[in-house]
Amino acid sequence: MKKIFLLIALISLPMVSHAQATNYNVGDIVDDFTVTDTEGNEHNLYSITASGKHVFLDFFFVDCVPCQTWQPTYNELFDKYGCNNGAIYCLSINNGNDTDQQVVLYEETFGGPFNHAPAVSAEGGGGAVDANFGVNAYPTFCLINPNNEIINIDIWPLTGVETFEAAFPTGFEPEPLECSVLAIGEETTIEAAIFPNPVTSHGTLNVQLAQTQTGKFTVYTAGGRILLSASFDGDSLEIPARFASGTYFLSVESDKGSVRKSFVVR
Repeated sequence: MKKIFLLIALISLPMVSHAQATNYNVGDIVDDFTVTDTEGNEHNLYSITASGKHVFLDFFFVDCVPCQTWQPTYNELFDKYGCNNGAIYCLSINNGNDTDQQVVLYEETFGGPFNHAPAVSAEGGGGAVDANFGVNAYPTFCLINPNNEIINIDIWPLTGVETFEAAFPTGFEPEPLECSVLAIGEETTIEAAIFPNPVTSHGTLNVQLAQTQTGKFTVYTAGGRILLSASFDGDSLEIPARFASGTYFLSVESDKGSVRKSFVVR
């Protein structure tokens, strides 16, 4: 499937294979940027690379059919290598035309059965980054090394997650890593069962406690952002899973103790 080019490109240029991040050449130092994803988490490029990570950027817009087709594969890369907790860091950058709400719906619809990479809409600064890179075809996938050098300006065409892996530079061999949230973790001082897990988006997450108790429950994103918090009194909870696909954490604190568990929304 071919990429979607901007209309002006379709009119004035032949359909040939060429770099799609037109403002940089391989080996160039890219400009620093800070963006905010749809969950309110900030991502600063130079801080990420300073930790030794290679950064994959996915430039997209929500009505782009090839973007929709390959979004699950990009999320598979994110999921396979530790959800940004390993040697690879993934960000999806919108071209600046779509809102947080539109990008969240795009991920829910087309993101696939994996944990989803952080996505940045126009509201989070995606348009400025897209313009800085000079992207003129979508999707465009780029790779930046820990020295802030862009070492691949157009990973294309894709056949699967192995295409991204083939773009790894010589000597860079990251190990697949199970997704986890180091800052939150899981703990148990009271007994609780959660089901179904995974739960479908817009379904209901049920929590069964071992005994009646009074307290508060909180749902966190994988990045630690609070999505939902409420008081309860009883031995069970019914929590509406009105969340995008991904991994989340449920914390229950009561007069009997506390429990913290992860769950997945599909």
